[in-house]
Amino acid sequence: MTAVCFYFQVHQPVRLKRFSLFADSIPDSLYERYFDDATNKAIFGKVTDKCYLPANSLLLKLIGENEGRFRISYSLTGSFLEQAKRFRPEVIDSFHALAETGCVEFLNETYYHSLSSLFEDKTEFVEQVRMHSQELHSLFKASGKVFRNTEALFSNDMARLAEDLGFDGIVGEGHESVLGWRSPDYLYGVKGCARIKALLRNYKLSDDVSYRFSARWWPEWPLTAEKYAKWLAGAPGQCINLFMDYETFGEHQWEETGIFSFLAALPREVLKYQHLGFMTPTEVVQDNPVMGEIDVPNPISWADMERDVSAWLGNSMQRECFHALQGLELKVRETRDPEILHVWRLLQNSDHLYYLCTKSWADGDVHKYFSPFQSPYEGFINYMNILQDFRKEVEEA
Repeated sequence: MTAVCFYFQVHQPVRLKRFSLFADSIPDSLYERYFDDATNKAIFGKVTDKCYLPANSLLLKLIGENEGRFRISYSLTGSFLEQAKRFRPEVIDSFHALAETGCVEFLNETYYHSLSSLFEDKTEFVEQVRMHSQELHSLFKASGKVFRNTEALFSNDMARLAEDLGFDGIVGEGHESVLGWRSPDYLYGVKGCARIKALLRNYKLSDDVSYRFSARWWPEWPLTAEKYAKWLAGAPGQCINLFMDYETFGEHQWEETGIFSFLAALPREVLKYQHLGFMTPTEVVQDNPVMGEIDVPNPISWADMERDVSAWLGNSMQRECFHALQGLELKVRETRDPEILHVWRLLQNSDHLYYLCTKSWADGDVHKYFSPFQSPYEGFINYMNILQDFRKEVEEA
């Protein structure tokens, strides 16, 4: 049987305030000083109504209708979970309902959706992964065995770290730069690792839904569930890994595009093929042997055309901010102040550096769509002002 493996990334960043070092009045609370809760609440509410609640309700219904044969997986970042608890607790309840079906798996990642796996010292990375694991177990009694790093960051070294932390599988991007002529629809071992298995995203089939679904210039528009299931049925291999942002459903692809109708019909169309079935990432890892080895000495990701770290570290502004943030670690830990540690970690949201990207063409348009700033340079000045003020607070503490 070929496994259809659906994985949805669920994340909301904690957005920054427009911050000035020369403001007349600066709040004592570092969180209130740096983070824009009004904007966070408004955006979270909008996406909840357009995506989280209707998509969760539909998927819960589909799991019931298909008597457990429809299976899916999520990664819920700590930043998302904290906002859900504060702004819309019913979102947590809806994920509880999904968890109780036994047909949903929750993957692990860095709690703060950070780039800590790129830090020279991996202490912070390990702590965030453990924090995330503890939170998932506390909320959903979940104990995942598959790891998905921030933005699918992946390398030999990261896979070894995940293996050392006890994970059996790790998610990565199934790009030609890694696979060459080989297909992403198989499990692979990782060079230098003893047992961990890599599940690689079929980015073409994933992007057909997440990016091209409503694109009228696309020769395959409109995409129907029947047509898509036929494509899946024609893909030979062990597993077809369909990994995408959850906001695809209702937010990036609006309800008016027919995305929910497509999703509602898909399980039925897929299960018409006797050789297709839905599985979670852990089930895929447990049921299939590796069919080769991949060697990824330099980090890759699922972002932008380059599929590397350039979405966050591609220009001098981004690298300067990253090094400043990383350089605060020792002093932050020496303060033994929980608020300072939490704020430093919120400043690690990878989105803050993503907004500073200066790429052009299609990649640049995506960065601009998500950024709250008029330009990357405005974002850089704001972020550095916050880091400068935060450094002063840390040193005084």
